[in-house]
Amino acid sequence: MSTEFEQAVAALHGEGVIAYATEAVFGLGCDPDSELAVQRLLAIKQRPVEKGLILIAADLVQLQDYIDLSQLSGEQLARVEASWPGPFTWIMPARATTPTWLTGQFDTLAVRVTAHPQVQALCRAFGKPLVSTSANLTGEEPARRVTDIGELLASKLAYILPGEVGGQANPSEIKDARTGAVIRPS
Repeated sequence: MSTEFEQAVAALHGEGVIAYATEAVFGLGCDPDSELAVQRLLAIKQRPVEKGLILIAADLVQLQDYIDLSQLSGEQLARVEASWPGPFTWIMPARATTPTWLTGQFDTLAVRVTAHPQVQALCRAFGKPLVSTSANLTGEEPARRVTDIGELLASKLAYILPGEVGGQANPSEIKDARTGAVIRPS
């Protein structure tokens, strides 16, 4: 593991918020199991907890502690799995044990299995998914390069993992896993 990855993982274990490249934009991420880390991320983003968050993972197994796959039909799950890894975020039924600091006002959770090699490696090195939201203040343009992360935002982060965004032009499409309805087009 590179020193950069070690620093990013150490920041995550220390309940910090990091920035890292995703498929389309730089994301802000933290430990989904740390309420303190999530509160820090929400404060940086100026985002209300009620909106809920996205988890990004290296594989479906990393998400199984947070989502209730038993509430999906075989066809629904097959549709989700066919889109991964890739830039597709799915709204899935949350487990009863999934904290409200992740789900917000919902009984569901937005999740994605990334195809971005660096994010996959980061999730594997950390041993679980990350909270993932775009690296910008709510309502502003997301960062597409490290240099786009403003000084104000950067000063609040525990670490910025150098990297390149993938080839996606827009943030991931969000769909409801049960209905297939598009919540946010790509």
